Amino acid sequence: MAVFDPLMAELANVRPIRHFGRVHEMHSSTLMVQGLSKRARLGDRVIVGGTDGPAIGGEILALNREGAEILPEEATEGLAIGDRVEHVGSNSIAPDDSWVGRIIDPYGEPLDGRPLMRGPQVRSLRNPPPSPARRKRLGGRLQTGLDAFNTLLPIVRGQRIGLFAGSGVGKTSLLGQMARGIEADVVVLALVGERGRELRDFIEDVLGEEGLARSVVVTATSDQSPLARRRAALTAMTVAEHFRDNGKHVLLMCDSVTRFAEAHREIALAAGEQPSLRGFPPSTAHQIMAMAERAGPGEDHQGDITAVFTVLVAGSDMDEPVADILRGVLDGHVVLDRAIAERGRFPAIDLMRSVSRSLPAAATPAENQQISEARRLIGAWERAEMMVQAGLYAQGSDPLTDRAIRLFPKIDAFLSGQKSKSTLDSFQRLKKALEG
Repeated sequence: MAVFDPLMAELANVRPIRHFGRVHEMHSSTLMVQGLSKRARLGDRVIVGGTDGPAIGGEILALNREGAEILPEEATEGLAIGDRVEHVGSNSIAPDDSWVGRIIDPYGEPLDGRPLMRGPQVRSLRNPPPSPARRKRLGGRLQTGLDAFNTLLPIVRGQRIGLFAGSGVGKTSLLGQMARGIEADVVVLALVGERGRELRDFIEDVLGEEGLARSVVVTATSDQSPLARRRAALTAMTVAEHFRDNGKHVLLMCDSVTRFAEAHREIALAAGEQPSLRGFPPSTAHQIMAMAERAGPGEDHQGDITAVFTVLVAGSDMDEPVADILRGVLDGHVVLDRAIAERGRFPAIDLMRSVSRSLPAAATPAENQQISEARRLIGAWERAEMMVQAGLYAQGSDPLTDRAIRLFPKIDAFLSGQKSKSTLDSFQRLKKALEG
């Protein structure tokens, strides 16, 4: 029977009855449509035009007795009063196991030129998270292939971490290394608002054949509508939930939550919501937290979603709204520092501003002692760095600072992202760095 599941899913998607309305008013960013008020629901998708002119997708933002307010997914040039509007239905998607190794758009359409079959189960893009009373605890420590994350900033199964970085500090390369190296059955990657020319570079050079072979890539480029950009993250989360519900361990990577929030801001303002903190509407916090809560450990009979959410922080401002909201709901955050990147160390992790909330449970007492010692030495070096460079520090003034000055080059080299076969190898290298 499973052989016919894709065919049955395609047949189930055929709509024998189609409902239409007409464009009644046209505003600068929205359309008013009559004839769908009794059929449509908030958030439903529609297709505007398509007979003699362009066919443009859209989403219902508001409903009243006179009609529905539509936010188009593309520019409205060519549309006219009286154009027909077809009601498509709720925002949903039907993921399938065959999507692994594929590149798709936010609507589940293939971007790699090959046919893509629908799965047997249609899923809403806005699902509730697992029940908090039935969710599993965080799982065991994951091998990441990177020394820093195997030791000082461990990632465990079901953990959600944030990657906070400005532009040009190695964020994309680090994501690719994580996608290839972190233990997982399936990787789901959301590229939200990326430059179109970068998609192929990322797939071929950063992710590589090995990474793509176990990945589902969902992308919406920067030129696409805010509806498409926001939907890319929601589609990726829904695809991840499909594999999680089948018992798989999923690595979800969303790049970036900042662009997701900016897309939501455009939609919310078009719907009439008032801006508040730095131009973001109040609903932004709920949108971010609701998406983040869907990741993490599943219920007892499910798999888990280990998630990496990236945040673009201009000028290393960790208190900007999106960073502040996301940091409060995650299980750890990693800060990439421009000054570290400029002196040539990648990944440019600022260890003193980064934290993994899986510690100390994720490490043994001996390993926690090594982690604490490394942090003490890095902290001592950072406090004394300016004095050392200015020639104002006298050796022998403080034993901890003397040791930090002597060992910092080796600890810094350890953090430079050497690929490791196991966590044990990483801790052995950390031990050598601390012993000098």
